[in-house]
Formats: sequence, structure tokens, C-alpha cells
Amino acid sequence: MIPKVIVCVTNDLTTDQRVHKSCTVLMELGYEVLEYGRLLTDSLELKRDYKTHRVKHFFNKGPLFYAEFNIRLFVFLLFNKFELVFSNDLDTLLASFLSSKIKRKPIIYDTHEYFTQTPELVKRPFIQGIWKFIEDIIFPFLTNIITVNDSIAVLYHNRFKKSIQVVRNIPLTYINQELKNRNDLGLPIDTRIIILQGAGINVQRGAEEAIEAMQYVENAILLIIGNGDVINTLKRMVKEKQLENIVIFKPKMPFTELRQYTMNADLGLAIDKNTNINYQYSLPNKLFDFIHAEIPVLASRLVEIEKIIEKYNIGYFIENHNPQHIAERINTIFKNSVEYNIKKKNLPIAKNELCWEKESAKLIEIIQQIK
Repeated sequence: MIPKVIVCVTNDLTTDQRVHKSCTVLMELGYEVLEYGRLLTDSLELKRDYKTHRVKHFFNKGPLFYAEFNIRLFVFLLFNKFELVFSNDLDTLLASFLSSKIKRKPIIYDTHEYFTQTPELVKRPFIQGIWKFIEDIIFPFLTNIITVNDSIAVLYHNRFKKSIQVVRNIPLTYINQELKNRNDLGLPIDTRIIILQGAGINVQRGAEEAIEAMQYVENAILLIIGNGDVINTLKRMVKEKQLENIVIFKPKMPFTELRQYTMNADLGLAIDKNTNINYQYSLPNKLFDFIHAEIPVLASRLVEIEKIIEKYNIGYFIENHNPQHIAERINTIFKNSVEYNIKKKNLPIAKNELCWEKESAKLIEIIQQIK
């Protein structure tokens, strides 16, 4: 009999490449995979080689959403057979853990961030306390725990004295994809393109300052692709400052389409602010997307990002989030073509080492120990 795994996540599945890669690994290891998520009004069409189940919710944000999600997920897990449940992030853990205990089945917990220290929770201590309580109760009983980088693994280890495995969210190597040119994508041909992308363009990620900086950047446009809490604010800023000609917005899109835009850019932005523990130790997906698109990165000096950029010499840093400073760094980058080309030449080396084909071996080992 083929063992079944239910993979649980609170997003709409289409843009979460980490979870998709995990599902693919599980499928390759002989599991029948069912990925459980939610269906939003703006959810994109979903095509996967494994089964998916997306649920419409009455509530889509706040405490009522998380309560509804976990109740519905718990009921779903109770009435569906599985040999393994794969929980992604703290917001799916309660339902996943309870069902695994009731059915006496193993659970893998993949925490994509230091959830309780996200800026959205830090400002709401009561809600933060609820999540901490859930984490404190469940975490000691977990045995198969994964996270995205060494720094977050250390934080969890120091707090719970548990062994945490690190599997970074690194893309598959791009193979045999026909690259569209800028004209195909409706992008300007004769100017530099700076790209800011992601499914979480939220507060304190430097997006507002990036737009402010564009007032002082020479011969370049800023391309913002994705969604998040501050997108509407960013669009208002652009309109108020009359920057419509140099700041272009694109909605969230499938990863295969997104990387066409990324590969046509000249510089990727990863300028999250060091304002909370979660961001301080983050290793954002966009960094690896830029590496695989072979475009240099301009980043803030966050621990995990700095290690990779300096190891491979593939990017630059800002020292603060003053818009004029950011603009000055960008102008200097594009004026110094010799240094820029050195970074470009180093990117294929980084891409060859930082690929899912190598990184997934860690996940395979964890799953095989359970199976």
C-alpha cells in the first residue's frame, strides 16, 4: 500500500515554492501526496503532479481566520487517512499535531521563520502570547523539526533544547526554459531594472524606502512583483510622488513566470530591516531567486544574507535605510561596471552550489528516517 502524506499550509499553494519542493520530494520517495491549503478570491490556477485541496474560508485574516483554519484542518485530518502529516509553520501546527497524536502517526514540522517574532505579532503582545503558548506546549513533543537557516535553528535549539535540521529554501536549477526578452515582457529596453519581489512585501521590508530612493536614482526603474500588506500603500506613494514612469507594479504570478522578469533585471533588492528577531535572522527566498537569475543583490546587513553575499562576492550592502543613501549605492553600483561584472561572474558559481538538487538531500534523509 502506498503511504499517504498530508502537507498542511495556510496559503493558497500557488506561490509557495518551498512547500511545493517538499511535496515533490515526498512524491519521489513513494508517498501519495495531498497538499492542503486555502482558496482565495485572487488565487491563481494550480497545476501540480500531486493532489491538492484548497478550502474557501469565511474569514481570511486575524484570529478568526486562524481559529477557523485550524478547526477545519483538524476535522479534515481526522476524517482522512494518512501515514504522515507535514506541518508548515506554527499556524498549521495545532491541528496537525493533535490529529497526529490521535491517529498515532508521525509528524514533520517545518518552521519557515521565527514565527512568534514577526513584526505583525511583536506589536500585538496578547496575540503573540497565544502563539507562544501553543508553541511552548507542542514543541517539546516534536521529534522531526526543520527550519530554513542556521540562525533560526540555534534560536529554537536554545529555547527548547531540541535538535533542529536546516533545509534552506533554494530553487531548483533552471533547465531548458526559453528566456523571454524585455520587449516580450513589456519592460523598458534601454534602462536598468531594479527588482523587488515576493509574496510577503510587508511592513519593514524596505519597500517604502526603495520607492523614495527612486527619486534620486539615475536611468533606472523599480519593478515590484508580488503582494503583501503594504502594496496599496506603495501604490499610493508612487501616485503622490508622480513616479509612475519609474516604478512598475506587477501582481503575484506563478514562479515560472516570475523568474522571466527576474532574469531580465539588473539588480535585486533584499533590504529587509533589522527591527525584529524574525527579520534579523531571515534568509529570504528572493536572495536565492536572484542568485539563480544571475543578477547581483543589494541587501541590508542581515546575518544569514551577509554570509552568503560575502562568501560568494555576489552583491552589495546598504548601511541604513535612508532613501538618499540607497539611491547613492544604486548609482555607484551601476557606474562601477568593473566591480559589477565581477559579481556577475561569481553568480554561476554560487548558483551551482546553492541548488535544490543538493539541498534536498537533507530533507530526503529526514523523511527516510521516518519511513
